Amino acid sequence: MESKIFLEMFDTVRSPCDAAVALSLMKLTSCLERALGDVFLLIGKDCPFLLRDLLASQELVSIFGQPVMDILKVFIGSPDGLNLRNILWHGFVSAEEIPVKYFSMLLFLTAGLGQLLNNYCLQTQSTLVHRPYVSFTNLKELHIFPDLNHKLLSLAGELVTKSNIVLKTMLPFWTAAITSFQQGRYADCVILLLPQLEGGLRVLFTAVNKCPSRLMTAESSSLYTTFDEILAKQLNNEEMNQLPIVLGESAMEFFWDFLNHQEGPRVRDHLSHGEIILSHFPREIANSMLSFSITLLCRFSQDDLAAIKDHEFLKLLMTCANNYCTKFHPITQLKKQILNCIKSITSWPDFPVVSEEQDKEMTGSGKDTAPCILLISDISSQLQPYLSVNVTLLGDPVNNLLTEKLLTELCSKHIHTLFCPRSVLEIIVVLRQISTQCHHVSCQVISVCETRYKQWINKSLRSRQRLNFLRMRRSIKFLSPVLQLVLILITLELVNIHTICKKTTFEYQQYLKFLKLILQYIENLATYTSPEKNKWDETMVLTHKSLIKIKTFVGRELMLVQLAETKNIISPHQNSVGLT
Repeated sequence: MESKIFLEMFDTVRSPCDAAVALSLMKLTSCLERALGDVFLLIGKDCPFLLRDLLASQELVSIFGQPVMDILKVFIGSPDGLNLRNILWHGFVSAEEIPVKYFSMLLFLTAGLGQLLNNYCLQTQSTLVHRPYVSFTNLKELHIFPDLNHKLLSLAGELVTKSNIVLKTMLPFWTAAITSFQQGRYADCVILLLPQLEGGLRVLFTAVNKCPSRLMTAESSSLYTTFDEILAKQLNNEEMNQLPIVLGESAMEFFWDFLNHQEGPRVRDHLSHGEIILSHFPREIANSMLSFSITLLCRFSQDDLAAIKDHEFLKLLMTCANNYCTKFHPITQLKKQILNCIKSITSWPDFPVVSEEQDKEMTGSGKDTAPCILLISDISSQLQPYLSVNVTLLGDPVNNLLTEKLLTELCSKHIHTLFCPRSVLEIIVVLRQISTQCHHVSCQVISVCETRYKQWINKSLRSRQRLNFLRMRRSIKFLSPVLQLVLILITLELVNIHTICKKTTFEYQQYLKFLKLILQYIENLATYTSPEKNKWDETMVLTHKSLIKIKTFVGRELMLVQLAETKNIISPHQNSVGLT
């Protein structure tokens, strides 16, 4: 636990006010959970994910003793006890409902745990090792809204008092969150916001689904109404949850991006489990979370706030919120991978060119690339009817920029991501693996080619290496178009991904088998093109066999794009994308 934060908690005990006790208690429980997990690993191997399982572990009992662990269970470990951690983090209690004595008791108990741990480490000659903290990356992607200024924060203060999703008892939390942001305490701001967002959504959830009894349920015998259920597609009785319809797709995608998606920031999970250094919490995330919260306050507020709602700064926030598109859904991540991969491939023509005399030396030094090029052309012709009428795959073999333009256009198409069926997500996983391996092959080719060319110029290649280098240079003539073809193929499938739901179980399995065949081919290609292998003639044999199988499958019209699209008539005046 950060010592500065721990010391600040004693100040809260001395001068408790408004939401300070609840905030300190949330920070204490999250930091304590993290610390107990580190202690567990002194003896155990895999730290339990759930706090209640961690507190029930024999590993911690052997270090701290059963009486100590029983006290912790009473305070933070079970719905049958006070369950302070959960009722606070899920927004079930107001600032006045948590007695200071609960906080002070847990704070001093935590200090006592440190003494017990020191004694244990001295007796066993053990050293406590702290697990590394999570650090947020891609902060530019997480900076969704304009920077909040003083005027917007003032408007937020007014909206809080007028919003229909804010219970009066929770006003101190909202006010404290805004104040924390103004003071640059960004972790505090988000810690205060998250339970209130959940509580506000619970107000909406119970209203639109007509279950008012679920509003403040936090009993040991009842299911808590938390984010997991609030943002789900269906209710527990399998009826449709009406809240996603009320919130709209953009708002739902924001919540899923910031809270749930594995490659997103997962703000609540990381904060509530103590996985973040609080003093390093990024302003960008706090700005996005608070801005989005303000838009919700505005949307679900009283009708007599026209003057506030019409403010230009607030309108700008609303526009950003209404136009939000997911950044961390697997489908979006696949789009990014595809575009990064084609950018890598477009750098291939920039390789140093060997002289004509050296190029002649390649003649007879390996297998003919023509059969592969011909197959690529055939498959391109098969796919052509399913492209837009202003693009054709037939043309200049080195015009990679047009391929990039095509993929950019395809990736710009909107694909529904909310509540994707399992079959869709399974296919996306395989498509992402294919894309990853394609990029890996491209990077290897670039690296090996640059290294070998320098050795060529310096005349440091042995005779066999020299021939292998020439084979590699020749192989680029078909490797570049075949990787482009694979990228176009998986992108077309991505754009039509929801068509997978039309397939029968047998058809789905056959389709999945086909994609795994492509994946296996690209993985083998990655092996053959590695610096350790350098099997360039073998890549040609491998590619030829795989292209035959791809051509056969596409010819049977079993692709998703073939199920979804009406064939286009090709115009003689189309632009060409070089693949053959």
